[in-house]
Amino acid sequence: MLILQFTAVLTAMLFSGAAIYINLVEHPARMECGTSLAATEFGPSYRRAAVMQAILALASTIAGLGAWFMGGPRLWFVGAVLIFAVIPFTLIAIMPTNKQLLDPALDRSSPLARRLMQDWGKLHAVRSILAFAASVIFLSTLIWP
Repeated sequence: MLILQFTAVLTAMLFSGAAIYINLVEHPARMECGTSLAATEFGPSYRRAAVMQAILALASTIAGLGAWFMGGPRLWFVGAVLIFAVIPFTLIAIMPTNKQLLDPALDRSSPLARRLMQDWGKLHAVRSILAFAASVIFLSTLIWP
């Protein structure tokens, strides 16, 4: 069970660290460069981050559920549900914005592109919060079993 707990904590913390970095550093920096550049850089950045974060979220979910299933406290289940929630949230709430931002027909310097980029930052913050909450819950089960 220790390897499952370690994996759940590590992958949730890596996910939340990456997500928080995007919200606090990368996205504001890209927005400072102007809408056209920000919207252009979004595509390559998104493609790379999506693969990494999907793998981390799934690994953390599976490990957290495994730790709970093997007799761990219910908080392992709660943390697993929180980190898993980033996946449907992304598919339902963020994907429409992603599709518009990745559309080759989008005028990357338009007010619409700027609004989409701003909306994306706010939506992505939800992912950061969910992942951070899962990390705190997972860690708390190790500190106060």
